[in-house]
Amino acid sequence: MDKNKNNLIDPITLSLIRNSLSSIADEMANTIVRTAYSTVIRDCMDFSTALCDRHGQMIAQGVTIPFQLGSIPFALRATLNKYRGRIFPGDIFIMNDPFEGGIHLPDIFIFQPVFDDRDCLVGFSAVVAHHLDVGGRVPGSAACDNTEIFQEGLRIPPLKLYENDRPSESIFELLEKNVRVPEITMGDIRAKLSACKTGKQGLLKLVKQYGSKFLDSYYAELLNSTESIVRSEIRTWPNGEYFFEDFLDNDGVAPIRIPIKVKLIVQEDSLIIDFTGSSPQVQGGINSPLPFTISCCGYAVRSMMRLDIPNTSGLFRPMKVIAPEASILNPIMPAASSMRGVVGFRLSDALFGAMSQILPDRVPAAGEGGNSLIVIGGYTEQKNPFVMFDLVGGTWGGRPTKDGNDGLTNPGAVISNIPAELMELEYPIRLEQYALTKDSGGPGQYRGGLALTREWRYLGTQPANLTIRSDRKEHPPYGLYGGCPGAISTNIINPETKRERIVPTMVTDTLLPGEVIRHVQPGGGGWGNPLNRDPKNVLMDVLNHKVSLSKAKEDYGVCINPKTMKIKYKATEKKRYALKSKTYK
Repeated sequence: MDKNKNNLIDPITLSLIRNSLSSIADEMANTIVRTAYSTVIRDCMDFSTALCDRHGQMIAQGVTIPFQLGSIPFALRATLNKYRGRIFPGDIFIMNDPFEGGIHLPDIFIFQPVFDDRDCLVGFSAVVAHHLDVGGRVPGSAACDNTEIFQEGLRIPPLKLYENDRPSESIFELLEKNVRVPEITMGDIRAKLSACKTGKQGLLKLVKQYGSKFLDSYYAELLNSTESIVRSEIRTWPNGEYFFEDFLDNDGVAPIRIPIKVKLIVQEDSLIIDFTGSSPQVQGGINSPLPFTISCCGYAVRSMMRLDIPNTSGLFRPMKVIAPEASILNPIMPAASSMRGVVGFRLSDALFGAMSQILPDRVPAAGEGGNSLIVIGGYTEQKNPFVMFDLVGGTWGGRPTKDGNDGLTNPGAVISNIPAELMELEYPIRLEQYALTKDSGGPGQYRGGLALTREWRYLGTQPANLTIRSDRKEHPPYGLYGGCPGAISTNIINPETKRERIVPTMVTDTLLPGEVIRHVQPGGGGWGNPLNRDPKNVLMDVLNHKVSLSKAKEDYGVCINPKTMKIKYKATEKKRYALKSKTYK
């Protein structure tokens, strides 16, 4: 039977094609992990892989960063608009410009068109990854106190990195001459090219098996079915308008709180996500380009869905995102955006807060507020440049039926930190502490996850640049339904010494040889009234050194004998009654 003449969509075949596409995207991700040079890509896994149809719509994404779920189609669309009619076999494209579909300069996109044996375009293989350095004023390129994009590194519009299978020597040389660690950056570029080749081979195998026209119809059905699944679930939500507001501590330049306001409108089977009233674009480098803003909205909505949803562009069809131009969620030139991730985390927190009014049985309290970034860069004694880019993977808020996870990365960015052994092997850094922080989880019927403490000692011989992106010192992670906020974050240089100094949550500073930087992340918010927590669970937290005896009594009303470590039930009943009476006065 000629498959191309079969207009009927077979659900089993659709499932097979969907799983094949997902497997190819995951294989691309494995290629990146096996071949990348930098710790930020190889170990922290700050990258995403995807496959797109010939129109540029995403039909599969690898198991990497949810925040980048919707960014690849934007960047590819900008590339297609520029090169429409000029895309040929042997071409490979590169871009990173956040004002032409990108999401910030360190995230470089590579797209490889895939042609069949008749030279017909059948799709695209795509990779985006955060590079250790792309130039700019500070090592690592990303800094919250950058004030314009020109300080952030090399800005790449959509360009042909390869043409007719021949590399552009000019682009490769330009990249190499404008970064601090060219061997690592160019090695990562080659790793992404290898992953794109893996995706190309996988797509061509599918084309050989099914035929390109047959696949086109199933790709369209995959997008339509994604949309249908999302709409069917939204239809179960009550119509109405839901509001929430959250804040960032500052923008890395000015000590001003930055509001993120969201109005979520449920209309039958569609959503309007309106950020009108949020902060105007800010001076510091945390502005979120519109593609990243929309992508983060997609992540937040998808994570609350009960049904199995394919990772395709169809997810975004039922959603309309309103982010006023020149706002922090849709900045205009020459806004800096190298550290825009923290705004993505906060807009997700705000959106979760609004959705908690619709889905109280699914939405957790606020987590740590996003992965913290610690960048230490400079020169070794031999004058060789280095950039250590560590991501501190956080903790979750309390959930409607469970405590928050301790020390588990924020679900918006499925990353990990650099293993201590690799860090100390590759950089003049020693990791001196990596621990959970007692009493940091927000009290609740379900406790918020504990904050992480991580401490680095700089062992170099020359002063080094220190860049920190963190948050929630002034505005701790919120609790839900009577749960209390989590503990706040802190950054301390040379803790517990005469040279101790506390630095802001977002800062560019200097580390001298032998100095230590300690970062304590926020704890997750609690869910539900802490006085409803099972006393046995409180005792278990005390025994596991997660909650102190004093906080067990003060926050949960649970009295524990310090000698026998047994619950004093009568004293607990009396204490909880007193706390409840005090609360409702």
